[in-house]
Amino acid sequence: MTTQTAGTMSTPSLGFLLFLVLGAIGALTPLAIDMYLPAMPAIARDLGVSAGDVQFTMTAYTAGFALGQLLHGPLADSYGRRPILMAGVFFFGIAAVMSATTTGIDALTYIRAAQGFAGAAAAVIIQAVVRDMFDREDFARTMSFITLVMIVAPLLAPMIGGYLSLWFGWRSIFWVLAAFAALVITLVYFKIPETLAPENRQPLRLRTTLRNYARLLSNPTALGLMLSGAFSFSGMFVFLTAGSFVYIDIYGVPPEKFGYLFGLNIIAMIVMTSINGRLVKRMGSHSMLRFGLAVQLFAGLGLFVTWLLDFGLWGTVTFVVLFIGTLSTIGSNTMALLLSSYSSMAGTASSLAGTLRFGMGSVMGVVVAFMPHSEVWPMVTVMTACAILSAGFYWILGRKA
Repeated sequence: MTTQTAGTMSTPSLGFLLFLVLGAIGALTPLAIDMYLPAMPAIARDLGVSAGDVQFTMTAYTAGFALGQLLHGPLADSYGRRPILMAGVFFFGIAAVMSATTTGIDALTYIRAAQGFAGAAAAVIIQAVVRDMFDREDFARTMSFITLVMIVAPLLAPMIGGYLSLWFGWRSIFWVLAAFAALVITLVYFKIPETLAPENRQPLRLRTTLRNYARLLSNPTALGLMLSGAFSFSGMFVFLTAGSFVYIDIYGVPPEKFGYLFGLNIIAMIVMTSINGRLVKRMGSHSMLRFGLAVQLFAGLGLFVTWLLDFGLWGTVTFVVLFIGTLSTIGSNTMALLLSSYSSMAGTASSLAGTLRFGMGSVMGVVVAFMPHSEVWPMVTVMTACAILSAGFYWILGRKA
């Protein structure tokens, strides 16, 4: 792996410590989502609202996250990666404190939307920083291993969230998120350099930004890659929105045990991420992306068959695990193919792709939230549709990259 430089600015090699720091930054949003999953039924009971109302707080977070990326990407291309990253993490922490002290579901929904908006800076800028440093295959390989670090936190988050909710109440989850945000700001200040040289920065002009977005959206190949990644992610978000209610309320899994079943998803992702990291340099991003999409499509169809034949909890868990296990493989390779074609506006391309991912996830979350909460089929059928659409957009449009 070779380290590139951004103009006259030198970029340090991506050592183990920097992997951990980038992973911690990227873990902000997974923690903000996954840690309170097992507490969602408790939040509904405590605030006296329906399951759908609590599910909307998840949708609000991802909607804010989607919109935030439209702004943070161009800002990072204009003013540098580091200041935008630090500001985003700071306001993420403030929103966590406000979430811990709110007393109504409406206020919690708005605060979570603001938290998602702020947290979007971390997701966009990590990808732009790594793109500043590496070429396409090395980007995919590096992002795979950063993802591997990032998903250690989500592996533990539902377990920690379940026990925090059980022992200290659901509000304690947001106090922990606030403390983690403070830690991340400290790490960014001391360990993350500026990777975008001043001479490579683009002036922040609304017309130029809109033109860049239009350029990406009007390119069928770029659109196909972005939509492939978006629908793949949306399938996972459907599970995040409805999974705790399916597992806990329908299948009777204790809230503190939900994290262990969720952890199986992360173990599968670790295995798939490791395979991608080892093979992508030899096989190429297209081959690994096709592999990930094929596995996810099989899992989506398997979920549908499992529901039809009523295989119960473990039948559902098996194919959910297989589905979610492919996410880092699909996500890192769609982004590698996209950003290799738009390296001069990596922040903008990352932000638009992220907006489509989380925007589509929010739409699918709303769809599931309006469906019956006492049935398994809403989660299963929407996840199956997402797998089909993800594979379809790649094969029809994205494979020409």
